[in-house]
Amino acid sequence: MPVRPEAIVAQIEGVLVGWKMSAAPARIVADVLGWADLHGIESHGISMLTMYDEWRRAGRIDMQAAIRIVRETSVSALIDGGGGLGHPAAHLAMTTTIKKAKGAGIAVVSVRHSSHYGACGYYTAMAAAEGLIGITTTTTPGVRVAPTGGVEGKLGTDPWSFSAPGEEGRPFLLDMATTTVAYGKIRNKANEGLPVPPGWVLDETGAPSTDPRVVVGGNGFQTPLGGTADGGSHKGYGLSMMVNILSSCLSGADLITDPAHPQRPGHLGHFFLALDPGLFRDLADMRGDVTQLCNDLRATRPIDPAKPVMVAGDPERAIAERRRRDGIVIPDGLKARLRTIAQDAGAIWHLN
Repeated sequence: MPVRPEAIVAQIEGVLVGWKMSAAPARIVADVLGWADLHGIESHGISMLTMYDEWRRAGRIDMQAAIRIVRETSVSALIDGGGGLGHPAAHLAMTTTIKKAKGAGIAVVSVRHSSHYGACGYYTAMAAAEGLIGITTTTTPGVRVAPTGGVEGKLGTDPWSFSAPGEEGRPFLLDMATTTVAYGKIRNKANEGLPVPPGWVLDETGAPSTDPRVVVGGNGFQTPLGGTADGGSHKGYGLSMMVNILSSCLSGADLITDPAHPQRPGHLGHFFLALDPGLFRDLADMRGDVTQLCNDLRATRPIDPAKPVMVAGDPERAIAERRRRDGIVIPDGLKARLRTIAQDAGAIWHLN
């Protein structure tokens, strides 16, 4: 049966508090994960609790992490995430970036000693809601991607997001991994015992596979965006390098190529940028052009009349509208695991 979006947020928050996280950061984490489930990004929603539980038990995240700003100027800041979940540090980072950009026109904030921070689009949506262009990038905990031409994992899914304010409530909002798909989508297929579509994964020899277990618990690899060298995988490889340079080399976070990277707690880095269009022109005029550009593309004659052309952010907003009305279905396999996690945390069960 579908559950209400607010029940998912309450369940996440209850588990995190049961894990001894303070109320305020737990609320931020729950909001970020709940936003992902609401917008159809299930790979970064409540399902992440299964992975966070494993990390917590292995001592790879500090549920009582102290976050602090260690360096700051009028247009920049460096934040230390304290080795905890990345959502509270990332929320502080984007909030700080927005505040500084509103004063100076542009601002950048870097985060180190952090962990997984959820869906990138949550943070760039914060900037768009304030009339700013937003960018974020993050390194990832898993080393599952071979560079083009290699059969050895060196990179992660290394996602990034870009947003721009346009029509009120409908910003351009691109959120993408630099791999063919996010790892969470492969993990969710494995949780349900389902195959993945061709092109998502390669086995340990570099041969295509549809078995998610070659990556989840196996020695296979995810494909860079483009899939193969002939398909342009060097582009995804290059974008991944961009993400790692902005997120790690700039902040001083662990390099993903460090052999200890997957095991070391708080080893991730993030990058945030906010830009005020008012540096160049009136915000309303810029919004009007973004709106026209998006609408012109939406008006493209579609291949299938039943499937109109969209721009980044449209599919997720449509899903969110439906899910606010109809609720969210949680797969049985995931729900069973979440129930066990909630019981172990002493949390009330909200997902009936």
